[in-house]
Amino acid sequence: MTSLVERKPSCEDEKSSEVPDESGHGDKQEGSLANSLGGDEALRLVGTQAKQHFSEEYNLKLRRKLDFVIPTIAAAVYFTQFLDKTSLNYASIMGFPITGQEYNLVSMAFYLGYVVWEFPTVYIAQKLRLAKYLSANIVVWGVVLMLHGAANSFGAFFALRFILGMCESCVAPILILIISMFYKKDEQATRIAYFYMMLGLTQIFGGFVAYGISFYDGARLAPYKIVYFLLGSLAIVVGIVVLIWLPDSPVNARILTREERIAALERVRNDQGGTENKKFKKDQVIEALLDIRTWLVVLATMLTDIPSGGLTNFSNIIIKNFGYTSKQTLILATPSGVVEVFSVLICGWYSDKKGERMLPVIWATLPTLVGVALLIGFNGTDQKGVLLFGTYLIGTFGSTLSTIYAYNASNTSGYTKKLTINAMTLTFFCVGNIIGTEIFQPKDAPAYIPGKTAIMVLLVVQNVVAYLLRRINVRLNAQRRAMVNEEKLRRGWTEDDVQKERERRAFADMTDKQNIFFVYTA
Repeated sequence: MTSLVERKPSCEDEKSSEVPDESGHGDKQEGSLANSLGGDEALRLVGTQAKQHFSEEYNLKLRRKLDFVIPTIAAAVYFTQFLDKTSLNYASIMGFPITGQEYNLVSMAFYLGYVVWEFPTVYIAQKLRLAKYLSANIVVWGVVLMLHGAANSFGAFFALRFILGMCESCVAPILILIISMFYKKDEQATRIAYFYMMLGLTQIFGGFVAYGISFYDGARLAPYKIVYFLLGSLAIVVGIVVLIWLPDSPVNARILTREERIAALERVRNDQGGTENKKFKKDQVIEALLDIRTWLVVLATMLTDIPSGGLTNFSNIIIKNFGYTSKQTLILATPSGVVEVFSVLICGWYSDKKGERMLPVIWATLPTLVGVALLIGFNGTDQKGVLLFGTYLIGTFGSTLSTIYAYNASNTSGYTKKLTINAMTLTFFCVGNIIGTEIFQPKDAPAYIPGKTAIMVLLVVQNVVAYLLRRINVRLNAQRRAMVNEEKLRRGWTEDDVQKERERRAFADMTDKQNIFFVYTA
């Protein structure tokens, strides 16, 4: 195995002692970047003044090792989470005792718990080991899910779904943070896609499992209760796997040797994204709140998840209303999952290959718009094939949230700022889903034309927001290049000097706005 081959000193003269951020203010001394309260945890291993170099062969071998563990476990977590979240969708046609408006409220309870606990959970996670905290939440929600099988009243189901939402609210922020710490920007969208595609696989897996259970006559136990017992047990097993094998960060990853930990950090140094920092920084929260891109991201998220919130809980009901039996519905709903898997993988691959985030969002929604138009245009006809094809096309927009997650991972620096933006994104994910549970009203059954029309309008607006986000990042990068060139001229820097200054700031826990060397991904 190739080991360390070179250790370069950074420039220590007056040329690198002070570089302005976007506001024009500079850092006084290099030491202030690396102090134990300000810099990342990574500084304990790699420091600020020297980049340790590893061969490309070594880095590729390390990445393969990481890929074997991190995306695999992340996928298992997301598979379990989405299967658990959508268990209500399967239960709805398997004898679930809650119907009508009370069913809508039980659907909403999950997202209410999610939104109430989102900010507290990400800031608790900042103080603790990420993977260990995630593991504890998974085990707890597994127990809560199994308790669904013992509940019988609206109040009990509402309370359990609320707690389930609280426990699951930490999943996406933690997985995004872990991916961003271990992988470079041009690797992140693909790795996020690996775990996010589980949403599509759960539709396939869950549909066939529910189909098998539907043949049980329910003489001793209602079929929907069996679903909850099985899924709860699976969650507990996954929680234990996370506890044992998923690393918290490159700094303390037990699956890596000390040399591999250093190499993992050096791999991501040039991206300027940093790693973890246990200190809560109020100024980074304020910066996140004042960044126009933050609000455009959360708006895009909400515009995605209003349709998602409705379709997650009502897709089986919509298909059944085409004239199919419950058993037929469970099988006929599964191709949507296949469409979503391919959409997520293709968008993730393209996003990393071309360094784009928002264009794949726009493209993924176009087939969905066609699908919804077919459902509206052929409503009331006997063209079941066309209607089913429309529901399958809708699956393409499932990749949009995955790409938004990748956008956050690649375009935010400063650990507290990352946590804040991820929390806001997931909060508005919940808001969108809460609204979405009400988009298909019982009075509009069986066609639900108002809800379908609303989905088309929302996704068109989302495309406009995605285009604005892309344009803003392109403009910011042009401004950054001009600022760096200005500094080179003013200080007489060479390209090597610029690189050394870039390396010095990589783990200083600076935000993307503070660090003029940070490059945004469009």
